[in-house]
Amino acid sequence: MTKTLKKTLPVLLSLLGVALFTFIAAKAGIHPVVEALSKVGVGGFLLLAACQLLIDVGLGIAWHAAVPMLGVRRLIGARLVRDSAGACLPFSQLGGMVIGVRATLAGVDPRTSEGEELHWPEGVAANLVDITTEVLGQIAFVLIALLCLIGHHGAGKFVWPLIGGMVLLSLGIAGFIWTQHRGGAMIRRAAAFLGRHIASEWRAALIGNTETFQARLEDLWSRPDRISLGAFCHLLCWMGSAAMTWLALQLLGAHVGFFSSVAIEGVVCGIMSAGFLVPGALGVQEAAYVALGMIFGIDAQISLSLSLLRRGRDILIGIPVLLVWQIIEMRRLRHERNGSAKKSEPAPAPARKKVIAPAVTALAGNIKKEATSRDGKKPDDNSFATAPRVL
Repeated sequence: MTKTLKKTLPVLLSLLGVALFTFIAAKAGIHPVVEALSKVGVGGFLLLAACQLLIDVGLGIAWHAAVPMLGVRRLIGARLVRDSAGACLPFSQLGGMVIGVRATLAGVDPRTSEGEELHWPEGVAANLVDITTEVLGQIAFVLIALLCLIGHHGAGKFVWPLIGGMVLLSLGIAGFIWTQHRGGAMIRRAAAFLGRHIASEWRAALIGNTETFQARLEDLWSRPDRISLGAFCHLLCWMGSAAMTWLALQLLGAHVGFFSSVAIEGVVCGIMSAGFLVPGALGVQEAAYVALGMIFGIDAQISLSLSLLRRGRDILIGIPVLLVWQIIEMRRLRHERNGSAKKSEPAPAPARKKVIAPAVTALAGNIKKEATSRDGKKPDDNSFATAPRVL
């Protein structure tokens, strides 16, 4: 039953998301949505994509603030791959995190900024710390969004559920942080559990290095100033996302204030976090934008267009990022295959020496003795006498 549920749950959630998306699109109407998107134009869409790239760079810098042992370029690239996998591939956010770990170790010879080799313990620890600091920044951002939401007509149906969700999320992240600090035995059990559900080559690297993994986590958490800086940088990036929502609404023709955009983006992020098991948050994101737009007097067509713009810019950025990452992975696998082929080649055999059997040697010696014993002459001296004459 458990295996069947694991296989069918993502499919069921995806179908429900598609049904919800179809229902919202049918209610809003295709032609009004197309008219709203035409107001943005190609230039406005590219502007939003450029702003998203800028925020992605900021997310990599926030990661580097908490995990300075890895280079900022590596972390920016890994963050792009992690977000692109979650947005473009049919995975939940958990699947994107696994790919993000792999992307953290990208390259033929991955190393830290100090020249040390990078392995799975360092990659998993770095991603866990980044996810933790991001959630800390998100909790602060959602609380700011709730403050901006209070006082609007119809906001009560969102305020109290989100407050309860934030309390549960805060308790969950506190337990997660405690587990990373002092949960050595729990970490080993989690690694053993994960090891039964991942590829065999990853399983050995993960289970066999739990002690190193725990040491890396403790080393990263030993600097609370870095963790706080990383969470603050993530909060700034969340505020940047709210600014981009405000810009998109202006391009769509909906004139709302910046604090209203903060409230919309914060509550939408909170709802999407609750539906993290739905691949790509399909349907969940659209429903959240439409429901929040109604509170601020935004038409459903514009709210749906805002969600489509967000998906469009994610696809525009995500597909090239995933293609580049695949090229890097192909080079890495080719390098590993060539290295293993050189190790498996047999050593060249030494040159063979001519070996004469002992019996043949003894026979040749006897013949030579008989030849030299006749009249004291060598065999060469009798060669003409024994040879037949030819007339």
